[in-house]
Amino acid sequence: MYELKTKETDSSVIEFIESVDHPRKREDAYKLLDIFTDTTGYEAKMWGPSIIGFGKYHYKYASGHEGDAPLVGFSPRKAKISLYFATGDTQRDELLKNFGKHTTGKACVYINKVADIHVDVLKALIKQSVTFLKETYPNE
Repeated sequence: MYELKTKETDSSVIEFIESVDHPRKREDAYKLLDIFTDTTGYEAKMWGPSIIGFGKYHYKYASGHEGDAPLVGFSPRKAKISLYFATGDTQRDELLKNFGKHTTGKACVYINKVADIHVDVLKALIKQSVTFLKETYPNE
């Protein structure tokens, strides 16, 4: 059976942010912590060793694979800051058009710093992702 690597932990979010080497990235992590907390209303939790997640949902795919994941989250990585939003939501792509300087991967949106993006669009992305996931996976 497949074992999920990224699980909610009891690790301290603040201790994790304090361990971020680069001062600007650490400062941005605190800004994001405030934005995500205020926008979602959820307490920040560590997911695995490096993802700060907010809320959670239980998913189950047609393949039978299932698990828990944060509704939204971020991770201040060495190269870029990873932002985690729902995938498969067409409104995400529309919102990203006005987001500011970023790149995207399959599940992540990457930014260099908070100053590169429009915070109002970030808040809209967070709200849309939470709404989309709660509608898609109503069990939680």
